[in-house]
Amino acid sequence: MAKASAFTCSSCGASHKKWAGRCDACGQWNSIVEEAALSTGPAKKSLGAAKGRRIELSNLSTQDAPLKRAQCGIAEFDRVLGGGLVPASAILVGGDPGIGKSTLLLQAAAAFAQKGLKSIYVSGEEAPSQIRMRAERLGLTKAPVQLAAATNLRDILTTLDGERPDFAIIDSIQTMWADHVDSAPGSVSQVRTAAHELTTFAKRRGISVVLVGHVTKDGQIAGPRVVEHMVDTVLYFEGERGHQFRILRAVKNRFGPADEIGVFEMTGAGLAEVTNPSALFLSERDRPASGSVVFAGIEGTRPVLVEIQALVAQSALGSPRRNVVGWDAGRLSMILAVLESRCGVSFAGMDVYLNIAGGMRISEPAADLAVAAALMSARQDHALPTDTVVFGEISLSGALRPISQAEARIKEATKLGFTAALAPSTIKSATSGGFRIKKLSDLGEFIIEVFGDIES
Repeated sequence: MAKASAFTCSSCGASHKKWAGRCDACGQWNSIVEEAALSTGPAKKSLGAAKGRRIELSNLSTQDAPLKRAQCGIAEFDRVLGGGLVPASAILVGGDPGIGKSTLLLQAAAAFAQKGLKSIYVSGEEAPSQIRMRAERLGLTKAPVQLAAATNLRDILTTLDGERPDFAIIDSIQTMWADHVDSAPGSVSQVRTAAHELTTFAKRRGISVVLVGHVTKDGQIAGPRVVEHMVDTVLYFEGERGHQFRILRAVKNRFGPADEIGVFEMTGAGLAEVTNPSALFLSERDRPASGSVVFAGIEGTRPVLVEIQALVAQSALGSPRRNVVGWDAGRLSMILAVLESRCGVSFAGMDVYLNIAGGMRISEPAADLAVAAALMSARQDHALPTDTVVFGEISLSGALRPISQAEARIKEATKLGFTAALAPSTIKSATSGGFRIKKLSDLGEFIIEVFGDIES
């Protein structure tokens, strides 16, 4: 009998009856690959033909013993996990090549091991001698972490079942190979099968498993998105190669707040946690500068102050440049359109560059007003006071919309020596302790208040 085949999109995991140049589900080109079907034998009986075992049911009032989290002592890592490691959880960690994923997880494994948790590090990319070399550089050679180099999923599960560790790291999921799946390692079928088997094993045996995932050129974890649905927590390790700062961000967490961040600094001795990221991101602001604005943001449950930098210059090109680092380019286009249509401030014929200092990435809409302030400051060559923070969301009508957790933002700003804020008039925070809040209703009022009458 001829071997059955299936055509699967390597980007989104959608199945197709035949090969096509473009995936109808996600729109990606040249992403459909041929794979052997998981079942190539004769047609099996329907599920109704044979009875399964009866599943035990319970109600919402059933009392279960509370899960006890384990903390490794790396405060930033524990924070992103929601307060510590939950038993029998599956965690997926993704990030660019060379960003420090393996370094961070080796440090976490050593910290958990020194706390009394049995830890195993399984690498499909490095030999144990290479991991020991990194451990020697990090000063972790005395940590009781067990190492293994393997890619066969059956062997790994057998080993974990026999050793029964509390914490296991699989680096990486794309190198794992299930011998009952007829496709190459890293394919959609292999990644999906390996993730399912490891996640199921973690729940069944009570082992916390961390899966390291490669990312695509777009920054998304490679393989089918169903892998992110299988696991309990998805973490992204972010950062720019030119900066020493690294940010561990939770984009999904069943046991804690999503969008929580942990900040680390890459040093010669590994990753060092940064307990006060706001002070670190603002450490180079020693004098007033046009185009520089401090934004008081919220990342998860943590208030973070970051510097937004803008540069506006006359363009010699027919189509002016719009370059953005650390923020959404579409959001920048919207702010520029609102400034022109609602406030009469034109950026036509001008190159616009926007940068979030320190390699930070911001997705919060409350940064709109700070971005608009940086753009206007750069355009008018007018520096804002160095003791002022800015936050607020801008609507398409130019009105300033309410934002959440204003008290936490102001408290963080006060702690770092700021004495004033420009914010929407809808916030409920009141002026206290000498901190001044200038409440504004729309973008036009903000421009007149800060920059006065300007020429369009």
